[in-house]
Amino acid sequence: MIVVTEQAALQIQDMIKQADEGEQFVRLAVKGGGCSGLSYGLGFEPEAGENDEILTFHGVKFIIDKQDAPVLQGVKIDYKQSMLGGGFTIDNPNAIATCGCGSSFRTATNQGTPEQC
Repeated sequence: MIVVTEQAALQIQDMIKQADEGEQFVRLAVKGGGCSGLSYGLGFEPEAGENDEILTFHGVKFIIDKQDAPVLQGVKIDYKQSMLGGGFTIDNPNAIATCGCGSSFRTATNQGTPEQC
């Protein structure tokens, strides 16, 4: 369904250790909003819900709401390091349009209601 690179998983493991809150899941979500209609949510949660699918990549447990799964099919999460710092990238093959600032996207199945960046 999704792919998480080893570099992204290592960065997430470091973040979990720094938070020092025990075992955490990483929720990958899609929510309405942004100039292209949809945006990603990525954050920590202590447990999965009954409508969540659990996926493990390089020792990191991700949870995805089954309702978001079709829009996230084939997504690749990576972590890129540069001289100015680092950050996560999300490459979604389902996106037919993305925002100029890169924070939102649109798919053919969910046109969304665009908002200003």
